Amino acid sequence: MVSASKQRRYASIQAQLVELLAKSDDPTARMATIVALLHHKQPRFSWTGFYRKVESGDLLVGVYQGLVACQVLPEGVGVCQAAVQRGQTVVVADVHSFPGHIACDSRSRSEIVVPVRDADGAIVAVLDVDSTRPDSFDALDAEQLEIIAGWVYGPTQFEI
Repeated sequence: MVSASKQRRYASIQAQLVELLAKSDDPTARMATIVALLHHKQPRFSWTGFYRKVESGDLLVGVYQGLVACQVLPEGVGVCQAAVQRGQTVVVADVHSFPGHIACDSRSRSEIVVPVRDADGAIVAVLDVDSTRPDSFDALDAEQLEIIAGWVYGPTQFEI
C-alpha cells in the first residue's frame, strides 16, 4: 500500500476510534473496539488482537479477530515476548526467519507487535497484528499502531 493511501486509511480509522473509544474507559472494551475496527478496515491484517501479560511473564490471548490463536505465549519466546522484553515495537518482515517465532497460523508471513502500557507506564499487554503477505508492515504502521495502542489506557486524541 502506498504511504499516502496508508496514511489516509489510518487517519480514517483513528477518527472513528476517537469517537468510539469516548464511550468507555474500560481497557477490555477499548481493546475489543480497536481490534474490530483495525481488522475490518485493514485488508492486509490476517490476525489482529491483544495478548495480556500475566504475573508469570507469559502472555495470554485476549480479544482478537481472525483464526483461533495460541492461548499462551511463554515468556522469552516469540515476537510478542520480544516486544515486551525490548519495551518497543517489533516489526518482522519474514516471521519464518525470526528466531523462536511461534506459528499460531502457518499462513502468517509478517508481523508487528506493539507494547501496551498502563497509566504507570508498565507493559501490560501487546497489540499483535499478522499478515499473510511478507514485509507487510513498516515504520508508518509502527507509528500509527503505537498511537492506537496508547489509547487502551490513555486519552484518545486525533493526532494525524
